[in-house]
Amino acid sequence: MAVWALGINHTTAPLDLRGRFAFAIDQIEPTLHALRASLARQPEAALVSTCNRTEIYCAGDQPELEHTLDWLAQCGGVSPALLRAHSYTMQDDVAARHAFRVASGLDSMVLGEPQILGQMKDAVRAAEAAGALGSTLSQLFQRSFSVAKEVRSSTEIGAHSISMAAAAVRLAGQLFEDLGKVKVLCVGAGEMIELCATHFAAKNPQAIAIANRSLERGEKLAGRFGAEVMRLADLPERLHEFDAVISCTASTLPIIGLGAVERAVKRRKHRPIFMVDLAVPRDIEPEVKALQDVYLYTVDDLAGVVQTAQANRQAAVAQAEAIVDAGVQSFMHWVDQRDPVNGVVTLIQQVHQQADQWRAAELARARKLLAKGEDIDTVLEALSRGLTQKMLHGAMAELRGADSQARERATAAVQHFFLRK
Repeated sequence: MAVWALGINHTTAPLDLRGRFAFAIDQIEPTLHALRASLARQPEAALVSTCNRTEIYCAGDQPELEHTLDWLAQCGGVSPALLRAHSYTMQDDVAARHAFRVASGLDSMVLGEPQILGQMKDAVRAAEAAGALGSTLSQLFQRSFSVAKEVRSSTEIGAHSISMAAAAVRLAGQLFEDLGKVKVLCVGAGEMIELCATHFAAKNPQAIAIANRSLERGEKLAGRFGAEVMRLADLPERLHEFDAVISCTASTLPIIGLGAVERAVKRRKHRPIFMVDLAVPRDIEPEVKALQDVYLYTVDDLAGVVQTAQANRQAAVAQAEAIVDAGVQSFMHWVDQRDPVNGVVTLIQQVHQQADQWRAAELARARKLLAKGEDIDTVLEALSRGLTQKMLHGAMAELRGADSQARERATAAVQHFFLRK
């Protein structure tokens, strides 16, 4: 069984290219159906898509890396050559190690961050719902989750980590002297916005508002912080009211345009606006960054901020990598056992088949003797002796062999399998 993976992330591809390959959770199931239909052997498949990465994991009899990459390029509307230049591909133990490192937060922009683990679990549930997850990928991901749990419980990899949300607050604090006088607008109501709202709320800002397409979901989040709720449709007319705007939605197109921000700056009489776009694809048009009095940051712009605490955790990284290595060895051993040609599973099946043939032959012989009126005790004695002789014949032949090395190997094997207490 072959395992392969390919993907792009924050270290290999620019933000706008990553945006072409961003899949909302409800898009994963149909996307997996399309992927599997495009490949010759209908492999197992799973798709992980976050703001910092999009990765495809597959398992099948033969690897189909090139076909998988070509399909993904077509899906994103780019040439295979462009995608290849910004992607990474892996097979077997290298692919497994990558999955384990991602789940453990070792491959994240924020070293040790726990959010990716939940996103991977969501991806696995989506693959299961699509009927695309077989035994091999199930083992790969379940073992990756176990490794991630051990890394988190056994090391200090997540200690003092700076999340994207915390980084946004830190940058806002550099622009505004007193965050207690700042009005904050959070656009969206997902996990990332919830984290941002939590971090800003801890600074006791003057006001927090939640703008979301679904008022019900927005109200649920706003209730936690005593925040105001507003519709996305009202955002352009009210943008000027806010000093800090944090946006992270699943929209495929920008929802805050250049014109809306220009009008907001004018109405604010050029008081600065701090904006963070954590969405992939972008929520805020990139041209906004060029406006005076607007300080716009994307997920990639936050990279330098979140690296601040990295050096203090390098000893924990070495411990975590050792745990990952052990997990990879265990997984690959499991895969080897299931190899349909050379694996242990095949050998076990062959031994069982041979034993069944011997048993069937001796039973047939015993039934004939019974039909002829032979004494039952005599027949049972012959049956047991016949089975024993068949089972020991190969081993006895090796012990009597002329080759001294063969006899030594046979002696050790016989002692191991037959004479252990």
